[in-house]
Amino acid sequence: MKFFSRRKVLQGISAISTFVGFGYFFYKKDQTKMNQKIETFDLGFLWPTQQPFLFCAHHDDKFPKGLANLGPEPSLLSGRQMGSDFEVKDGFRMYHGEEVPGFPVHPHRGFETVTIVRKGLVDHADSLGASGRYGDGDVQWMTAGSGVQHSEMFPLTNQTGSNEIDFFQVWLNLPKKNKMCEPHFTMFWAEKIPTVQLHNNKSFVSIIAGEFENAKSLNPPPNSWANDPEGDVCILFMKIAAGEKIELKKTGVDVVRSLYFYKGQDLVINGSTIQAGMGSHLPEEIALTLQAGSQPAEILFLQAKKINEPIVQHGPFVMNSQQEIVQTIEDYQRTQFGGWPWGRHDMVHGANPERFAKYPDGRIEKPKA
Repeated sequence: MKFFSRRKVLQGISAISTFVGFGYFFYKKDQTKMNQKIETFDLGFLWPTQQPFLFCAHHDDKFPKGLANLGPEPSLLSGRQMGSDFEVKDGFRMYHGEEVPGFPVHPHRGFETVTIVRKGLVDHADSLGASGRYGDGDVQWMTAGSGVQHSEMFPLTNQTGSNEIDFFQVWLNLPKKNKMCEPHFTMFWAEKIPTVQLHNNKSFVSIIAGEFENAKSLNPPPNSWANDPEGDVCILFMKIAAGEKIELKKTGVDVVRSLYFYKGQDLVINGSTIQAGMGSHLPEEIALTLQAGSQPAEILFLQAKKINEPIVQHGPFVMNSQQEIVQTIEDYQRTQFGGWPWGRHDMVHGANPERFAKYPDGRIEKPKA
């Protein structure tokens, strides 16, 4: 059975810090802006964000069939920088996994992770004793708050065919008043996420946070900026049918909006065209019309009001001052944020692909239609 050492996890903190910083190399402003107010950028693996969104990554891996250990054939691991494999080889990355792809145990404090899985499975385990397997349209929302360790692994449960995964992870900052709140996680099962169907059911908008056309999301965690009406947080996944339009209302002052057009051909935003593989930080206080071109357009949309507080980030820790970062590192070294109750640092939950969530109080939840 695999386990972790303090040295191993501290090395992981350094690796995650490098991983987060690596995203800056993917940011490239388009010198020809659509107009005076809209800037565009190319999408890579890590996508540029605006505060209070701290991070956004798109994971799109074509994993092969799995073995009994839920990992790929060992011969496919040769030629990789194991433990920090972020280069696509044979259609997939292993990330920080060494047998099973994914992110073994690592800590967080001071923000939230929102993991939006369009295809494939993710196995969760954390220092609160909670665990789960989710995917195929599910969303996991975890408030790290005062500190939590968790692992996020991608089990290859299909042993006869491929195991594709396609998901986004977004980091949302917490306001100072909630940075040291009690950690919390919840599941938004695909069957329950509000979805607005449009254009004779050829288009749809899934509402992960906020609202769209008078439909509202499920309740975010209690201490989330998304749970504060002042936060004006809206997270949408959109699929717009070819040639069709979607309207977005104007926002108030100090609200940031980012659009990530990652699949399709072209998209017209208020009369200006961008190509698939591009994103845009959209202007506030104006209504927007999004029209897909000759192919359906798939889009991730993020919106929130700025928190307007200092931000100091050190890898997986996000606080308001350098002193708080130092204190966080000391707290983690002393407490391990509750320790790690699992028998291995890359915890997976067996070959049964059934989705579930087990909460810290022992309650078990499964999706219902």
